[in-house]
Amino acid sequence: MRLHQLHRTTWLPIRVETAFDFFCDPVNLQKITPPELDFSLRENAPGEMGEGTEIEYRMRLWGLPIAWKSRIEDWCPDQSFTDTALKSPYRLWHHRHFLVADRSGTTMIDLVNYALPLWPFGELAHPIVRRQLRRIFDYREMTIQQLLGIQIAQGPSSAYQAA
Repeated sequence: MRLHQLHRTTWLPIRVETAFDFFCDPVNLQKITPPELDFSLRENAPGEMGEGTEIEYRMRLWGLPIAWKSRIEDWCPDQSFTDTALKSPYRLWHHRHFLVADRSGTTMIDLVNYALPLWPFGELAHPIVRRQLRRIFDYREMTIQQLLGIQIAQGPSSAYQAA
């Protein structure tokens, strides 16, 4: 199994508490996911998130229906949390969310460790998967800014590092 990492940093001109509250609402996950993924929460979606919360959703990936289930771990209000996939198209999916307050807003840091299934053959698809993940995170950033009424006039607010 080969482990890959996506590291994304985005600055938001809002208070860290506002940012954390936004990400604690599972309904917002549906709002910030690109429409072509046809993302939907299962009917038993939790009203609030916290340590041990499990979230089930469905999506379409390359036209195929996918069931996904995540568990929230390492819950630190207004600072960080981790979602780990219990069921997904990945062999491993571990997404750490960090929110860091500064004088003028919040730096949002996403660190995703993932592994593709069917090693070593799944690695042939990694360039496509990496490109798709970047598109998803680009859409997510743009939509977060729209939903929170944020306008950043200085160009891109985010940075990538991918392995």
